Amino acid sequence: MKQIKTLLFAAALFIGGTSFTSAQTKLAHIDTQKLVASMPAMTAAKAEMEKMSKTFEADIKEMMTEYQSKAKLYEGEAATKTNEQNQSRGEELQGMQQSIRQFQADAQTQLQKKEFDLLKPITDKAKAAILKVGAAQGFNYVLDASEGSGVIMAAGKDLMSDVQKELGF
Repeated sequence: MKQIKTLLFAAALFIGGTSFTSAQTKLAHIDTQKLVASMPAMTAAKAEMEKMSKTFEADIKEMMTEYQSKAKLYEGEAATKTNEQNQSRGEELQGMQQSIRQFQADAQTQLQKKEFDLLKPITDKAKAAILKVGAAQGFNYVLDASEGSGVIMAAGKDLMSDVQKELGF
């Protein structure tokens, strides 16, 4: 009987101690996707990405036009050429197709790298501002309230306006 009382007393102390500890934890939240999208640097980054993308699209379109015109020409002249010439022309067209596919893959890789290079400083700046504001306001945790981040309810302090002030907009 004495052991049960001791065990209950220890459990009550443990529950009380953890309740006291969690009562001191301060939480806040911020929608980081919304924050990054609202940053002025993001507009410039999007414009640069769009410009680069349009340049690649124009180059690919030009390559496709050249391929199609050459294929049409070769098709029209096929009857007047020898089998060896037609085979050589077919290989040339296959090489052009392969070059176009390779260029598309390289363009996609370059776009992804450029996007990473442009977004990393923006997201790093946002994270630094979140950490600074969160620490200054005494929060232990700042949760990401972006859609899909796992936060179901965000009724605590929203740091969006404070972080935007810190970033100067």
